[in-house]
Amino acid sequence: MNEIIGIKQRLIQLLTRAASQAQQLDKLPSVTLPEVTVERPQNPEHGDYASSFPLRLARTTGLSPLTIANDMVGLIVPTPEIDSIAVAPPGFINFTLNSEWLTKQVDSILVAGDSYGNIDLGHGSQVQLEFVSVNPTGPLHVGHGRGAILGSTLADVLTAVGYKVEKEYYINDAGSQINAFYRSLYVRYQQCLGIDAEMPSDGYLGGYMVDLAKEIIAEERDRFLTQPESEAMLHLGQLGLEKMIEQIKDDLELLGVSFDVWFSERSLYDKGQYQTAMSLLRQGGYLSEKEGATWFVSTALGEDKDNVVVRGDGSPTYFASDIAYHYNKFLERRFDKVINIWGADHQGHVSRMKAVVGALGINSERLEVIISQMVTLRRGKELVRISKRSGDIITLREVVEEVGTDACRFFFLSRSADSQMDFDLELAKKQSLDNPVYYIQYAHARIASILRLAEQEGIDYRGGDVSLLTTEPELTLIRKMLLLPEIVEIIAHTLEPHHLTYYAQDLATVFHSFYKQCRVISKDNEALTKARLKLVEAAKLVLAKTLHLMGVTAPERM
Repeated sequence: MNEIIGIKQRLIQLLTRAASQAQQLDKLPSVTLPEVTVERPQNPEHGDYASSFPLRLARTTGLSPLTIANDMVGLIVPTPEIDSIAVAPPGFINFTLNSEWLTKQVDSILVAGDSYGNIDLGHGSQVQLEFVSVNPTGPLHVGHGRGAILGSTLADVLTAVGYKVEKEYYINDAGSQINAFYRSLYVRYQQCLGIDAEMPSDGYLGGYMVDLAKEIIAEERDRFLTQPESEAMLHLGQLGLEKMIEQIKDDLELLGVSFDVWFSERSLYDKGQYQTAMSLLRQGGYLSEKEGATWFVSTALGEDKDNVVVRGDGSPTYFASDIAYHYNKFLERRFDKVINIWGADHQGHVSRMKAVVGALGINSERLEVIISQMVTLRRGKELVRISKRSGDIITLREVVEEVGTDACRFFFLSRSADSQMDFDLELAKKQSLDNPVYYIQYAHARIASILRLAEQEGIDYRGGDVSLLTTEPELTLIRKMLLLPEIVEIIAHTLEPHHLTYYAQDLATVFHSFYKQCRVISKDNEALTKARLKLVEAAKLVLAKTLHLMGVTAPERM
């Protein structure tokens, strides 16, 4: 771990060591020490880092937090990174970083290059990230886009912190919804060929089904009419299903989202994993027969009610498929951790899924579920509900084509997954500093133009002396750049990638402020010019890394 990333951990080590010494010197009683935490204070006057450790220690020792803080500060050994340590009421320890050490970090960032911000938390552990997984019975809508961007960004961040990540789309190609899709497509196929046929009561009525039927007719003509109905429905349905999956892949590709594995639900039954998982639960005493159905005894594991896994007619429920799927994830493919991103309508499914994972003998903490809430589309203050193109639901493709991939990705990421979000299409399209995506990308393009100018003027700044960066705007920019590894670490722990959008905006704001206050290329001061060119190159690198983690482009010109 390089020194840029290690400063926070080193402060934690210094505090831990000081507390242990205080105990040895009888300044603190021999109690179990609480976890030492170090945070960035909101008010910069309180230093670069602060710890409330003395306040937590006071609860277990009964001593004054100010007394604890003063005793600990007296035992902290000075280091090159720290300029000063101060105690603040009611018991905080505040650290201010040394300016000379800060400026040296510009060179450290440049040496790290594209790997800056990467840290090794995962140590190669295998993580499966399953997201989107929409039934392939219709096109993706705007809500699916949110889960797609959330998943792909998390995959990039988790890879950056040392996990081996596999992105997976679970294709629901079995069960009653697929049967309804097959029947619906067969009816539309017949209707498009002039045959009077009635849509089933559970049919898919969207106009896309008519388009799909016409596309198949253009390729296959009327050959399915000569087959027995059950055979025709199966072959036509499978063909339609393949086309829907390809459309979903194309729509996701448009959004910059790809998957390593497209996993078939049907394969769980064809390869016997469903039967194996049910046998395991039955052996563990977790299945019972009642009311003509087979139930998972969730109540034995603290749930409010039991859940049906096999209906009276012998058909497995959606829950049963998910049990087999998670058996496959954990016990066959042996992922160390599984992260599922589900839509808001799956909220009630989380606790029973955790319960069944535990019943299969797996630590349920190895399964994490993120619920992605609904998206509301707006044009300014006007609510948008219906597609202008089709008079139907607004598809994800329509939104991407209207506002662009970058804006889509950034806006979908801009709120935490558990909060509902408004997506303002007009704002997302604005080519002005009001649009946060434009504002951030403009900062990157501005830096690129400065570096092009330096190249045109033949300035070789590789040997620039970064110790000349002493003004507040310069040091503020360095401090902000040093936050990226900590942001990445926070996201890896919390699985909340929206922090990247706020950090990117903050970094762009600090750069724009620096640019207004500090002339970068000056014929009057060659040494300072070279130092500042190093600084802006480092800023470009950090801003580009942040944008790339979000899957947003870093333009050289705008």
